[in-house]
Amino acid sequence: MITTDTAVGRSRIQPARPCPHQPPCPRVNAPDRDAAHIRITHPEQGWSLLCNGIISFDDTGELLPDGTAIAPHRADGPTAT
Repeated sequence: MITTDTAVGRSRIQPARPCPHQPPCPRVNAPDRDAAHIRITHPEQGWSLLCNGIISFDDTGELLPDGTAIAPHRADGPTAT
């Protein structure tokens, strides 16, 4: 569900229903928030909606339910020694 916060003029994406998984998916503010189950995926567009309301992009960027954007955070590859 997308709602509009008129006080700040931006949209908020909220999970449509509580997490049905056991154990429950990590909350948005948890360090392992990316481990939530995928509810909807659009690989042709490069994004997935996670159970906790986060939109996860293929480039590892994220859009949190409050509208906060998280820049891509790819892990560094192996380094030559």
